[in-house]
Formats: sequence, C-alpha cells, structure tokens
Amino acid sequence: MSVIQQGTGSLRKAKKTTVKNCLDNPFDIQWKTIDGDNMHFILQTLEESIKQIGLKKVEAPRKKKFFSSTKKQMERKCDASNNELPTAEETEGNRQAPGWTDISIRRQLAIGVNEVTKGLEKNELLLLLVCKSAKPAMITSHLIQLSASRDTPAGQVPRLSETIAPLLGLTSVLALGFKRQSDKFTDVIEAIIPKIPALEVPWFQYRAEGSAANADSSEIHEPEQLEETVEDEHTSQKRKRTDSNQRDLSDVILQPLKIKKVVPNPNKIKKPPRKKKKAFSA
Repeated sequence: MSVIQQGTGSLRKAKKTTVKNCLDNPFDIQWKTIDGDNMHFILQTLEESIKQIGLKKVEAPRKKKFFSSTKKQMERKCDASNNELPTAEETEGNRQAPGWTDISIRRQLAIGVNEVTKGLEKNELLLLLVCKSAKPAMITSHLIQLSASRDTPAGQVPRLSETIAPLLGLTSVLALGFKRQSDKFTDVIEAIIPKIPALEVPWFQYRAEGSAANADSSEIHEPEQLEETVEDEHTSQKRKRTDSNQRDLSDVILQPLKIKKVVPNPNKIKKPPRKKKKAFSA
C-alpha cells in the first residue's frame, strides 16, 4: 500500500508584489534660474556665432517613390521636364554632401546628453548649457553634480533647443557643451560664463581662499610645466591624463548625513526555509 501525502494538491498561488529597493537623495538639487536679460543675451550670442561660423548638419535627401503610370503619361512628363529642369549632373554639383559642414568645428562641441556626460567625466568641457524643456527633468539633473565636481560652469537656459536646433540642422538640442580645444568659440565662452550663476551642491563645496591660493600657485608653476611637457610630450601622455583628472580634494567640505529613523520595508516578503521531502515506502 502506498501512502499519499496530505495537502499536496495544486493550489493557486497569489501574485507576489514586486518590490524594488533604491537609494533616495535627501537633498533637493536643482538648476539655478537665469534672469530674462541674461537668457536673451546668451541665446543671441549663440545664434550670432553659429550663423557666422556656418556649422550645420546636412541630411541625405530621401528617395521619392514613383507610382506606376502609362507609357504615354511618362513620355509627356519627360518631354516637358527636359525643356525646364536642369540635368542630373548640375543638381548633384549644387547639393552639399550629407554630414556636418566642418568636422573640425563640430569636434569642438559636445551636443546631446550622452556627449556632454562623457565630456564631463573626462574633464574636457569649459562651459555647459542645458535646455529647460527636457522632460523628464532627471535626464539632465545628473549633470549638476558632474559639472560641480569638475568645477565647470553650467546653467539651464529656456528655449535653448528651439533657437539652436534649427540652426544646426537638428531636431532638438537638450545639452550643449564647449570643449577646451574650442578656438572658434572663445569669445562666446568668455561672454556667457559671467551670466551663469554658480551651482550649489551641499556635499561638494570649495573654499574661496583655498581656490585663490591654488590659482596663484598654478600661475607660478606654469612655465616650468610647459618646458617639461615640450620635452616629454610623447612619453608621458597617459601620466598627464591621470594627473589632470585627479583634483586636489584638500579644499572639499563634506557635510555629514544625519539618519533620523530606520524603518524596515513592510512590503518585503521573507521566504520560509525549504523543507526536504522525505521518501515514503510502501
């Protein structure tokens, strides 16, 4: 005789509620608001500089689909077009090649959130501008901490994408960064930086005295560093990159994080320990 276990019938299990644990930031970090006069000045200077330089992305023309028609209609269209329209060689000569008009100038800019994030991580940007119309706001919120850690001036400008995107031949520009190698935009960077308010990150602040002292010491040691770089330009490129990325953190003030109360997660379901099934014999 075989013994049957009790309570081994199939039962419908209730659906488990999915719980995701995440770390929340206790600080509410937001972009500083720019005045209306400064906003118009920034947009106007950017528009004038881009028009003067003539940087634009040219897209390849889309091929049109021709519908089937009778032979007589096609012959009539060809006869009329031969007298009026130019030849194919003339049209191809007048058209610009698809892509950016000047690649060297394009490399001086970081367009888009991804390029700007990479540029800040490598400490390659001198100035950062972010569009206010970015939705959701967390697309550009991480750039506040990055730009503050690299000591890069950054600001949120309304209607940035509306004014600059059509000039560059793009649909939208949510973030625009100017690299350190930008020779064509030096006047623009010098004019815009005083109009942008400084960012405030609670756990990453610089002392004014320490920054001024570091600036004076850097000016004194500049000629010696230039001589060394000229001599060892090819041998110490990797070492220079690591040294430039490492900042002097002696002037950083870290604020303590106070934990008021620790509450366990009520939705967390603990699984009971599994019991080993015992084999029953007849």
